[in-house]
Amino acid sequence: MKYRIFLPLGVLAGILAFCLWNAGTMEAHSLRWQAQLENAEALARAGNWPAALDALAESRQDWTRRQTYLHIVTGHGTVDDAESLYRRCLVIAAAQEDTEFFTELSSLREQLRLLAEMERLSLRNVL
Repeated sequence: MKYRIFLPLGVLAGILAFCLWNAGTMEAHSLRWQAQLENAEALARAGNWPAALDALAESRQDWTRRQTYLHIVTGHGTVDDAESLYRRCLVIAAAQEDTEFFTELSSLREQLRLLAEMERLSLRNVL
């Protein structure tokens, strides 16, 4: 009789392990994307728009490679919002509109931070 509890406890332990792994993975991805965007911003501030556009395109490629994972583990709306911001940033960078670019880039970085925060194991997220 008392051995029946081990299966549910094992399942719960597995779920907890996955949640912890997922939170760490999402945090690592988010930090990498934010660093890539900071690099693109630094290049744009220096007036090197072609390099900034390339850095932003590379970041979006990295982002695109993770789409399946992101759609499985997080909310589609948040992922779609970040995708939309990536596209807007690319268009604005191509037009070299600095004020708009820095505003949209800031919004994108905040959206990526929010993605990681949503997956973080915290009391607020559990409740």
